[in-house]
Amino acid sequence: MKALFGQQNSPGEEMTFVFQERENLPPPGDHEVKVQVRACALSWVDTKLLSEIKLKKELVPVGREISGVVLEVGSKVTFFQPDDEVVGILPLDSEESGLCEVILVHEHYLVQKPEKVCWAAAAGTVRDGLRAYTALHYLAQASPGTTVLVLDGASPFGTIAVQLAQHRGARVICTAHSLEDKQFLERLRPPVARVIDVAHGKIDVAESCLEETGGLGVHIVLDAGVKLYSAEDESASKSQLLPHKHDIITLLGVGGHWITTEKNLQLDPPDSHSLFLKGATVSFLNDEIWNLSNVQQGKYLSILEDIMEKLSSGVFRPQLDEPIPLYEAKVSMEIVQKNQARKRQVIQF
Repeated sequence: MKALFGQQNSPGEEMTFVFQERENLPPPGDHEVKVQVRACALSWVDTKLLSEIKLKKELVPVGREISGVVLEVGSKVTFFQPDDEVVGILPLDSEESGLCEVILVHEHYLVQKPEKVCWAAAAGTVRDGLRAYTALHYLAQASPGTTVLVLDGASPFGTIAVQLAQHRGARVICTAHSLEDKQFLERLRPPVARVIDVAHGKIDVAESCLEETGGLGVHIVLDAGVKLYSAEDESASKSQLLPHKHDIITLLGVGGHWITTEKNLQLDPPDSHSLFLKGATVSFLNDEIWNLSNVQQGKYLSILEDIMEKLSSGVFRPQLDEPIPLYEAKVSMEIVQKNQARKRQVIQF
């Protein structure tokens, strides 16, 4: 039985991916479930975070969002029984790679998969759904009458965030990074209020949002990273598509919420003063908090259940690439680790 792991020989070096032969698994522990994996979605491995929380090891398990069938349960497992179809996210400290035919998982990381949801869609939506819920339910309340700006709305996460905000009755504005993205967002049903095409850098995001909201500003901003410095200091071409932090502060309405994925966000005193005058807040979106602390385990599992229910009822329609066979997992993971995949990559067994 083979499993995929990531290897980083020295800090800053690109991660390489290797298949390792696994021994046969022991019987499940008291609260463990043995799962036959049917699909596993690929996500970027945050080696810096693993290092910061002292989880860095020579071989890092790859592929944490899984769906599959329960083969065997431990003596104290109460949630599942053999033949149940399940979905979940393996914890950060998991020794198991999701890219393996059979794995052991603690029962508290899994929920039931609805029958009509396919394996690939379940595995491919669970993390983006969790991030969207964390942002639009726990960090800010998307509700009828609010305006939500989702930056890079055609990304896998952006798409789910747009759909959740619309389901909550919010008015949604998106940015598009290419013509294909723009066309995809314009085809969404229900339609988004406005798609701002930033591909050529000629359109001012703040101006467009203020125009769309009659000068009142946006209630909730969900970014996909921001420019921290002026144009001449920015080297990466990808960052040219991102708005400047001042633009986001400008387009925020009074009492607005800025939810950022930028872990190194630096606010200068004038930025803080502008936020103070608006009574606005900045929150950091780190979806790993649910697994880093098990204090809110019940809430976490109810979110996963709700994501599956919304996937089953058609509220969530994820951006998935064609399912990929296991032997191509190495190449796909390299693309994901370089942030070059525009659709969610899912390995199907």
